Amino acid sequence: MATLDDPAVQALLGQKNHAVVSTLEPDGGIHSAVVWVDVVDGHLAVNSAVGRRWPSNLESNPAITVVVYDESNPYEYVEVRGTAAGRLEGADAHIDSLAKKYLGADSYPFRQEGEQRITYLVQATKVRHQKQ
Repeated sequence: MATLDDPAVQALLGQKNHAVVSTLEPDGGIHSAVVWVDVVDGHLAVNSAVGRRWPSNLESNPAITVVVYDESNPYEYVEVRGTAAGRLEGADAHIDSLAKKYLGADSYPFRQEGEQRITYLVQATKVRHQKQ
């Protein structure tokens, strides 16, 4: 089994590769969304606004799967399964750092008035790296 510390995994996570986050709906269905991703404090980190669908799902059930794929070769990817814990502290700075990584912008340009950002750190129970 791979880890987040593996050089090939770090390379995927360090680049501007998008991720798909999947959470469980209250009815047992799966909800997936494309997100930006990085590593914070040794954990996979994703950011959203409080009240959106997948963060609300995590408040009910913290189970999460995140797949980060190489934009130039989508057959190379890392899958991270685990549980996610949200934190509000530092979430605005985190989304700004993601905007820098993905857009080259100093701050997140899509912030909506009154929204509260939240960062989820994934406690990984399984990390799988696939490369073809």
